[in-house]
Amino acid sequence: MPGRKVICDTVAVNPYIGFLEKQDPLAVLSATPEKLRDAMARQQAVIDRPRSEGKWSPRQILAHLADTEIVFAMRLRQTVAEAHHVIQPFDQDVWAAGYAKTDIGAALALFSAVRAANIEFIRAQPASMMAKPVTHPERGTMTFGTIVETMAGHDLNHLSQLQ
Repeated sequence: MPGRKVICDTVAVNPYIGFLEKQDPLAVLSATPEKLRDAMARQQAVIDRPRSEGKWSPRQILAHLADTEIVFAMRLRQTVAEAHHVIQPFDQDVWAAGYAKTDIGAALALFSAVRAANIEFIRAQPASMMAKPVTHPERGTMTFGTIVETMAGHDLNHLSQLQ
């Protein structure tokens, strides 16, 4: 997406657009696994300590990122495969109930492997795919490109929490 234009800059459709600013989403997506590895190495002493009351610990953030990468994998592929696909939302807090027991190495390996496959999948799409519409029941109409931008902004949000 060099020379990219923001596909949709409304917070209602992409609540993470503010984290992305003018960065290239694919560059962010490509850099995240290494940044995440570095952040987790720095967090070992506080791996299970939430930043503040009601927030997730570094272990829980990593587990969430691994889970959401799987979700993004399906969203990207269903958007390509189906006409007028409707995205299935999920309750991240319900999923997070078991995150405190997540194996850090396994979660990081899962995230990195699925991310590599997702980047390859995104790059394989024709430029016209970026504008293909999809509907999110809570956010409305968005595009394949909005999903890619959301992924990158989501990464930046959680990486900032690990600083």
